[in-house]
Amino acid sequence: MGESVEDLIKEFLVSEKEEAGQILQRETIAIFVIRDAQAATKDIGIILEGQEVVNKLASVANAVAILLGFLYALNLEYPKTLKLTFEYIQKVFMELDPKGMATKVKKLYDQLYNRA
Repeated sequence: MGESVEDLIKEFLVSEKEEAGQILQRETIAIFVIRDAQAATKDIGIILEGQEVVNKLASVANAVAILLGFLYALNLEYPKTLKLTFEYIQKVFMELDPKGMATKVKKLYDQLYNRA
């Protein structure tokens, strides 16, 4: 859909944790992953409005699910750079308001479910 996963998921090494904090303070919505030098995950969390709201999550998938909960509970808008990604998750996976999909979302849906 032309959107970059790097706009949502920010990855850092443990040795970059201080720099990561400075970068994440500028993020409106993000999931962060901290890894050690061997690429083992040390922490996964969520940033909203530059603030770490939760950490020590089990997986990135878990972080995405919790982030969606925050977006709905706090009535936050999807980031413009990830609008189609979040719309796909909402309308296809969660089956919330599945009608009225954006053209790109509908096209991907049809391709994945062989409804072309």
